[in-house]
Amino acid sequence: MAESAVHRDPGSPPGPSDPRRWRALAVCLVAGFMTLLDVSIVNVALPSIKQGLDTPESDLQWVLSGYALAFGLVLIPGGRLGDARGRRTMFMWGLTLFTLASAACGAAQSSLWLVIARLLQGAAGGLLSPQISALIQQMFSGRERGRAFGMFGTVVGISTAVGPLAGGLLIQGAGAEEGWRWVFYVNLPIGAVCLLLARRLLPDTPSASRVGPRDLDPLGVLLLGSGVLALLLPFVQAQQWPGNGKWLLVVVALVLLTAFVGWESRCAKKGVQPVVDLSLFRLRSFWLGCLMILLYFAGFTSIFFITTLYLQSGLHYTALEAGMAITPFALGAGGAASIGGRLVGRFGRPLIVVGLTMVAVGLGLTALAAHLVPGRGAGLAMAAPLLLAGLGSGLVIAPNQTMTLSQVPVHNAGSAGGTLQTSQRVGSAIGIAAVGSVFFSQLGPDGWADAYDRGLVVSVAFVLAALIVALADVGAGRRGRRRQETSRATEPKRGTR
Repeated sequence: MAESAVHRDPGSPPGPSDPRRWRALAVCLVAGFMTLLDVSIVNVALPSIKQGLDTPESDLQWVLSGYALAFGLVLIPGGRLGDARGRRTMFMWGLTLFTLASAACGAAQSSLWLVIARLLQGAAGGLLSPQISALIQQMFSGRERGRAFGMFGTVVGISTAVGPLAGGLLIQGAGAEEGWRWVFYVNLPIGAVCLLLARRLLPDTPSASRVGPRDLDPLGVLLLGSGVLALLLPFVQAQQWPGNGKWLLVVVALVLLTAFVGWESRCAKKGVQPVVDLSLFRLRSFWLGCLMILLYFAGFTSIFFITTLYLQSGLHYTALEAGMAITPFALGAGGAASIGGRLVGRFGRPLIVVGLTMVAVGLGLTALAAHLVPGRGAGLAMAAPLLLAGLGSGLVIAPNQTMTLSQVPVHNAGSAGGTLQTSQRVGSAIGIAAVGSVFFSQLGPDGWADAYDRGLVVSVAFVLAALIVALADVGAGRRGRRRQETSRATEPKRGTR
């Protein structure tokens, strides 16, 4: 009986007692780990990429922000494709494209080649990622589903923590000039094994059917992508495009994003599924949560970008030493994430305010440490402040997801979750562009420390803006509760009249 259970039709979903569901979960977690690892592992490879390909600063920014932007734009259409065409099918397509794009990244012979390959890699990650959450919901229920999502959350934290160290070890072993290629090549054996196991173990989607272009809202994706791209360009290309004419692109971006909002609001009338369901933004907790996490990701993801460049190019750390210096932040974030998930039910949005305050203070102390301890001792001096910032970060991301989605109707849960993740990725792209622009504009023969200080100021400004939004949400929530209490207190009096 056990043998027949294992060798049943791979397209049939694992049943409640089928041990295949846990092996299928392992395949999903490994694939998710790989796509998330490519966010943090590449940071320590940037100086090696610059040396190996003679890459300009703007292309280094596109290596990171291009991946985040493509990832975010494909998330929601990718989730719809999985629901309609089959989650196993889309998982395998996404995994195949991600593995091939990783090979193309590793084989890049120019910075343009690498940037294009990273865009494809990000799009593949955006296609793959929503299938993981959907498959967990499909394969598990009740407490098992909570356990499975908890394991996925742990993988998210671990991938962030080990990324800088893993990248440093690979570059240390393969050499500074060509070691960066192995940061991408490491995905090839992992992707190949996952692909073989996915075909055998993952369930398909019983309700899958054909989907038309109208169901993916291609115009909405194009308007959103073009608007964000127009917004990023003048920041990323600030050093390459002289003059002030480039800032007219910000006006173009506002026009495109306004057109995006107008189109999305008309989608329901035209029978088109919007890439972003604007009705969700009538919920205060949802739109404030999306805005807060966009600003926060703009701040905290840019930290890794400028810190690795400062340590490696400015202080001449090896990739491994830079990875070890950044690890306290990642370890703090991973360790506090599970605590934040347990405490958010008790404390709510104020817990996120505490986390954001810790991040802002930690980053401020990091800048102070780098200023007071110049030279190679800066990495050690920055360890404690980065740990504090990381602990705060663990109290922000997972709790914000819980609070932001708490009032969303169940039938809109998938769209809301995808929109929230899109906010994170778009925020990352904006932050890397803005902070990178300030950082590179301050560089000179002896200007690495000053450039790092200025870049951190912008990162902290994004975090403080996120803190203001969180405080506004807390204040609005308290006012709403007071109005409800006042209303309940007056109801008996009205009934006696």
